[in-house]
Amino acid sequence: MRGAFAGILLANGRSSRRRMERWTGKVAVVTGASAGIGASIVRQLLDNGLVVVGLARRAEKIKDLARTPEEAKEKLHAVECDVTKEDQVVCAFSWVREHLGTVDVLVNNAGLAKETSLSDGDLEDWRAVFDVNVFGLCLCTREAVRAMRERNEGLVVNINSFAGERVPAIPGFGVYPASKRATTGLIQTLRHELLGTEIRITSISPGLVATELMAKYSTFSEEAMAATPVLLPQDVAAAISYVLSTPPHVLVQEITLRPVGETW
Repeated sequence: MRGAFAGILLANGRSSRRRMERWTGKVAVVTGASAGIGASIVRQLLDNGLVVVGLARRAEKIKDLARTPEEAKEKLHAVECDVTKEDQVVCAFSWVREHLGTVDVLVNNAGLAKETSLSDGDLEDWRAVFDVNVFGLCLCTREAVRAMRERNEGLVVNINSFAGERVPAIPGFGVYPASKRATTGLIQTLRHELLGTEIRITSISPGLVATELMAKYSTFSEEAMAATPVLLPQDVAAAISYVLSTPPHVLVQEITLRPVGETW
């Protein structure tokens, strides 16, 4: 019995490796790729053998993510792009199509949070958050899906947030949780639109992650973060590797990641 069980585990391991191998040389586009979760995702996808296009306003930082000169030259491409600007998004994906042929994977990671409130906040701050977290996601998804539909296959991974499901009592969180709740609705709508295709849509919702995004909040000083259960950016990136390891007939609909001890 033990031998049979060991055989099953070995076969599953080989199958998983073969499924990862099929991504070798495939093209992944990652938004918000210059730092934090996005930077970890870029490194993880490179390790998984994909060709990665990083989109960011600070595109010069993306090339620093390559571990070797060869990787920087052949496997990692940096494209300057503000996801809130439709013309820049269209140009970025046109560049991908022209130089790399298609888009196999899109990771919508770009995100923005501003310390504000609903009771006395500023419309400009509210709009900025929705422009990145909601409309930027819509623009990038539209352009990627257009390429994926030509081959009737692809993978869209949206970096969501547990705050979109359960709003924490964090001063100044403002409209950020609402933008992530909107993302959840958009993901479900997109799945309905893509029924009948082989394009898969996955949502990854982490709890608190130690990134510069959270560091912008006065609540999260270095001392506070050191005393608070947190995830690391590479924890989120590892979840994407799991999604890639599943066979094409499997839809990983939602992954929720939380640090042990998080209570909200």
